[in-house]
Amino acid sequence: MSEEYPIEQELDSSHGHRNRAMRDVWERTLSKIPSLFGRLAYLAALRNENTGKYEHFGLSQIYSEEDAHLVLEESHEESFREWLAYPLEPQKRDLEKYLASLEAELPTVLDAWAKVAPYRQLSPARATRAERELYLSDLELILSLLRSEASSSP
Repeated sequence: MSEEYPIEQELDSSHGHRNRAMRDVWERTLSKIPSLFGRLAYLAALRNENTGKYEHFGLSQIYSEEDAHLVLEESHEESFREWLAYPLEPQKRDLEKYLASLEAELPTVLDAWAKVAPYRQLSPARATRAERELYLSDLELILSLLRSEASSSP
């Protein structure tokens, strides 16, 4: 590119930063989370509930706060869409893997989730109403199955 089009250079540079940031997020962090539901929980936890911005100190130090936000937001949306595309049985297996990674006993977690429903906060902000409803109906069905299985096991 020539100096005649500095805005194009800036856009290419910004896009390149985001591509590198996306690779960093996936290679260094998200690929190490063993369950898709775990990725959803992790990414949702990086979203500031007061501003809706995704915040990651290390990523914003290397790139910029805006690039970090955009990359994490996109990763959250991609992970959410991937979760929605799973049939129920793979969703259940993935959720079981996530729940097994928590530091609490399954019946305790299931009881708390029935009361507090923290999973309701895991949808990306730009998810459609239909996507949110599908996510919640699938998840609540799976949680019901897990509670039933947990109560019937010795």
